[in-house]
Amino acid sequence: MINCKSQTELEKMRRSGRIVGQVLETVKALVAPGVSTMDLERVAEEKIHELGAKPAFKGYYDYPCVLCTSVNNEIIHGIPSEKRVLKEGDIVSIDCGVVLDGYYGDSAITVPVGNTIAPELKKLLEVTETSLKKAIQEVRLGKTVGDVGAAVQEYVESNGFSVVREFVGHGIGTRLHEEPQVPNYGVRGHGTRLREGMVLAIEPMVNIGKPEARVLGDKWTAVTVDGSYSAHFEHCVAVTRNGPLVLTE
Repeated sequence: MINCKSQTELEKMRRSGRIVGQVLETVKALVAPGVSTMDLERVAEEKIHELGAKPAFKGYYDYPCVLCTSVNNEIIHGIPSEKRVLKEGDIVSIDCGVVLDGYYGDSAITVPVGNTIAPELKKLLEVTETSLKKAIQEVRLGKTVGDVGAAVQEYVESNGFSVVREFVGHGIGTRLHEEPQVPNYGVRGHGTRLREGMVLAIEPMVNIGKPEARVLGDKWTAVTVDGSYSAHFEHCVAVTRNGPLVLTE
């Protein structure tokens, strides 16, 4: 069942979404060579509590942390660790979720580490973030989930990269994951039709190489099969009569 939110509910989701955005901005400012992903985790958890919210990920199916920090060839669900120290030229995807007054927010960014990253990685980050922006523009009454996915896929593949198939975006509201699923690929005009009050967590996961993924022995960290680097950006977006409303900025 797809839950369409009222204006009051969207305002609550906007508050939780803004907290996620603040947390990500705080963590992003700390990304630097020599910083561990656990350093980012500690700051994020403190900031979430300071802003009056609760972490959405910690304890979800026994996940141990408030952030997912995925480095280089890790696609999503990387677990923060003291041993994972960021280096100049790395990229790190930071995914954060919170719950406030019973409503969830979820967002992700990918950040370069240091002052210089390879041109191909810079392009990867730009293409992935732009594909999210193009998908957001499809979040309009009468459009479909297929339109959203197609917008990501068309742009990513036209730039020579690939979209991950094994993991997708999702609806969100009083639960972290709701219907419908939101793939980063699709056929225009196909899939669930968008209705007023629907909220989609759109999250392109883009690989430099092939799209295939596998999960490591920790049962969480998803990596590219071919070892190529991957980027991840995410926003929660509401369908309104006035067009897309990004809740996590």
